Formats: sequence, structure tokens, C-alpha cells
Amino acid sequence: MDASTAWYLIAAALILVGLLGTFLPVLPGLPVMFAGMWLAAWADDFQRVGVGTLVVLGLLVLLSIVVDFAASMIGARRVGASGKAIWGAGIGSVVGLFFGLPGLLAGPFLGASLGELWHGRQFRAATRVGFGTWLGLLLGAIFKLLLALAMLAIFFAMLLLG
Repeated sequence: MDASTAWYLIAAALILVGLLGTFLPVLPGLPVMFAGMWLAAWADDFQRVGVGTLVVLGLLVLLSIVVDFAASMIGARRVGASGKAIWGAGIGSVVGLFFGLPGLLAGPFLGASLGELWHGRQFRAATRVGFGTWLGLLLGAIFKLLLALAMLAIFFAMLLLG
């Protein structure tokens, strides 16, 4: 195997891991995808995927980071979440990783709800905050997935047409 093939394989692995990272909160999905795309462009001496395309892809990564922070905060604030609920949602997301897909779905909700209960809210209000926080995270994840698909479409269009 020659060196350029090895670089392309590493780039493909980064892109795949990054795509998985759009679903798994511990992996920085789009930044890892971007690293793979940049590596593939570099391995090709930026012949097919140039600097302009990489700038556009980088801007999409920055947008995904803003969305990541804003989605959960907006969801939490819309339902009046306390700081403890926001911390609980983050901890619940991490703990949920150990329980597969059910944990990924339930972790943020349970964490935010428990945080609100700890803050002194009644059960009904705490579950409302948990649901609002979870909904914000879900909408953020969907938007990040759409950004990831847009990045893939742009990258492969340039790779194939460039």
C-alpha cells in the first residue's frame, strides 16, 4: 500500500467516525469529519477539493458548534430550567452512553429532571424541564446530522466533479 492510499484510508476512517459522532455526544462529530475531509484534500494536493471548499466546510463546522450549544440552552430556557438541570442533562448524556440507544435517549431527560428535582421543583415541573431539555438536544442533533449530510454532499461533489 502506498502512502497516498494510507492517507485516504485514514481520512475515510475520520469521516466515518465523525459521522458517528453526530449521534454520540462524546465524539466531536463534525470537527472530526472536517479533519478527514481536510486530510483527503491534502493527500490530493488540494486538486479536487480546494481551499474555498474547505473554508465552506469549516464554516459549517462552526455553525454546528454554535447549534450544539444553542439547542440545549434554548430547549432548557424555554421551559425554565435551572443550572442544575442543564448540568444534569450533560451528565445524563454521558452516563446514557453506557446504556446504548435507550440510554442516549433517556439520559439527558432523566439528568435534567433529576437536576430540577434537586433544585427543589415538583415532579411535574421537573419532568417538563427534562422533556424540554431533551427536545432541544434532539432538535440540535437532527440539525447537526443535516449539516453533516450537507458537508458530505459538498465534499463528494467536489471530489467527483473537481
